Amino acid sequence: MKSESGIQQRLVRAFLLQALLISLTAVVGVYIAGVMIKGVLISRALEEEANYYWELHTRDPSFPLPDTRNLTGYLDNSGQQPPDELSGYSNGFHELPSDAEFTTLYVTERNGERLYLLFDGERVGRLALYFGLLPLSLVLIALYLVGWISWRLAGRAISPVIWLAHKVDSFDPDPKASNVIAADDLPSGSDREVLALVSALNNLNERITAFIEREHQFTRDASHELRSPLTVIKIAADMLLSEQELSEQARNSVKRIRRNAADMEDLMEALLLLAREFDLGLSVEDVCVNDVLDEEIERVRLSLGDKPVSIEVSDACQLHVQASEKALAMLFGNLLRNAANYTEQGVISVTVTEKGVMIEDSGVGMSKEELENVFTPYYRAPGTSQSGHGVGLSIVKRLSDRFGWNVKMDSELEHGTRVTVGFPGAACQ
Repeated sequence: MKSESGIQQRLVRAFLLQALLISLTAVVGVYIAGVMIKGVLISRALEEEANYYWELHTRDPSFPLPDTRNLTGYLDNSGQQPPDELSGYSNGFHELPSDAEFTTLYVTERNGERLYLLFDGERVGRLALYFGLLPLSLVLIALYLVGWISWRLAGRAISPVIWLAHKVDSFDPDPKASNVIAADDLPSGSDREVLALVSALNNLNERITAFIEREHQFTRDASHELRSPLTVIKIAADMLLSEQELSEQARNSVKRIRRNAADMEDLMEALLLLAREFDLGLSVEDVCVNDVLDEEIERVRLSLGDKPVSIEVSDACQLHVQASEKALAMLFGNLLRNAANYTEQGVISVTVTEKGVMIEDSGVGMSKEELENVFTPYYRAPGTSQSGHGVGLSIVKRLSDRFGWNVKMDSELEHGTRVTVGFPGAACQ
């Protein structure tokens, strides 16, 4: 799956996640440290304090009870009787309600006497704050500072790559545009990998420019060199057709030559026009679709000859689009010729709507499999007897893709085909 986020965004997320994990680790560490202090260290200290007192009390019953800032001792049957609220507790550790951080009571009994050790955790909590949380906060600040510095260094390291990505994104394939990236234009601190990328991109740009120049030269030469013999063929065919003594069979052969020469000329124009990425012949202008259709329909009517097929036109309005007139003529010419080729008798209906053009014929139609492959270059339906090279509808598809037109084709075997061409942004007058 492709990621739409950039390197910089991913780097920021990585460092933010790192800071979050550090904070969570610190919080968990403080919590565990508190549990250890409260549940293990203090309990262990109270046990040792009680054992030490009982050992000394056995030797000297008058040995004083513990009485410090945090620890207070009480003994039954002595001058330091425990308060009434403590006398009801059994042997062991007890947590007492208190305003301090915590208060722990440890009760032990020997020789009929009970020892109460009361530990006040308020000062321990303060010490933990001073000697635990404050150093931890300083460590966190240091870690965050190191993380910020690392992020800055990482950002500086990848900044040439980001700059290069923006530069490549703004590349103009027009050979007249300068896409060469000079080494002096690179951001400071660019690594040798970035320099290698720049060198590779410049070499690729040179190859693309040379390729486009060769393509332009080919289209110019092909346009000139192919038009001349085709024009000679058409003129020669017209001269032969004007001969009165020409037999009917020879006349039909000459007509076929003349028709194929015209088809070849149209095909050559289509292929050359599509090959010219920057040809001014594809300039966009305001074009009346109805006028283009009328010219192409007249050309198809002439090619029908004696075939019992009529072309009916219905104009809901004068449809204007921003497009290339050559491209529109090529699009409608291929669609109309395709309808005429596969309609032996009946009607070809051309309807101009507010959104586009619909061409419907009563021809042989297509199966589902044929319809799926209809825009494939050089595809011809199995068993078809019609002439053609299988590129007409492929040209229609390429033209519609280039100009953003919507071409939809529906067909049913033995019931004809309907083609709908939609023009986004069309104006109906």
